[in-house]
Amino acid sequence: MPKRLKLALSLAFVAGMANPASSASLKSKLDMNVPQLMEETGTQGLAVAVIENGRVRHTQTWGLRNAQGGPLTTSTVMYGASLTKAVFAYTVMQLVEEGRIDLDTSIANYLAKPLPDYPEEDKYSSWQDLAGDERWRMLTPRILLNHGSGFANFGFLEPDQKLRFHFTPGSRYAYSGDGIILLQFVLERGLGLDVGAEMQRRVFDRFGMADTSMMWRPDYASNLADGWHADGSTEPHDERNTVRAAGSMDTTIADFAKFSAAFMKGEGLTRRGRAEMIRPQLRITTASQFPSLQPEASPESQFNNLASGLGVVTFDGPQGRGFFKGGHNDSTGNMWVCLEKGRRCVVLMANDVRAEAAFPRITKLILGETGLPWIWEYGPEPWAIAATPGR
Repeated sequence: MPKRLKLALSLAFVAGMANPASSASLKSKLDMNVPQLMEETGTQGLAVAVIENGRVRHTQTWGLRNAQGGPLTTSTVMYGASLTKAVFAYTVMQLVEEGRIDLDTSIANYLAKPLPDYPEEDKYSSWQDLAGDERWRMLTPRILLNHGSGFANFGFLEPDQKLRFHFTPGSRYAYSGDGIILLQFVLERGLGLDVGAEMQRRVFDRFGMADTSMMWRPDYASNLADGWHADGSTEPHDERNTVRAAGSMDTTIADFAKFSAAFMKGEGLTRRGRAEMIRPQLRITTASQFPSLQPEASPESQFNNLASGLGVVTFDGPQGRGFFKGGHNDSTGNMWVCLEKGRRCVVLMANDVRAEAAFPRITKLILGETGLPWIWEYGPEPWAIAATPGR
């Protein structure tokens, strides 16, 4: 075969992979499969967004937003859950690039007094529990963002409800919402920032995310998603009145698709800063994500392609480097999966936790085989994490 013809065919194949089908055929494919998957899993409401080449290609919803029969739409306000962590990490990286904070400097350098000396506030965990353990000085923004703090997910989950270190900070991965909240504390009490206002200005306003906020807004009430538990019972949408970097964001599928597209295009960060967020930083050595403080798996049972980035988890698969971030509570299931090749993503948001069982199949339908280790994210069955708060 002539070299020019071979090159032309090769380029045509790559172009076909980057834009495999028209929007009409994608919608047809989703409509053919998603309702069936919802029926199989009992899912009541599901929203999907597709990003290609850093642009929002398609958003669509199916099902209900509440038990009264209100339809779920692309403008329905849904609970972002721990997708918040990825947006918070993006905000922190902007501060890093501005020289406001350094990823590898001890948090002690930003605080006016030792962390355990700060009085307890409802907004944060109780740092006083760490009195007498100087390992808090080893904590850095990088360690807090890549879940290497050594904390449980939340201190209130401890048998005595007291926050403590379970391993030397930075030595291994264990998912911790309190680690993220501690970095919020450092920004607010150490640097004097308002994290909610910073995220609003740097992300939500910047990308036209008009229906996204870190706290409840009264105008949400007219088009709000309640949730469904694994047993089919319903839960009203929580009217959150406190900014929590670990997971207080309310958003819509249309809005989060805008953030996803902007991130894939590299907007708001330098190329180096964006690369730092999705660089494998802390190897993940557990068989699954939860329980968060489980023993490390044997070497042969670990996922060699899995590591923590900053606010996301990175992996390598048949299509190259990818990253993802989930979001979960008893009545919410969210997932953001992206591939660097083709700057492609799928965003899945469900106001029904049962939808998580369908996420691997929907993701494969849109992105093809990614190599994402779903069994690590959800365990052998999605229902195994149904009682895990604040993911």
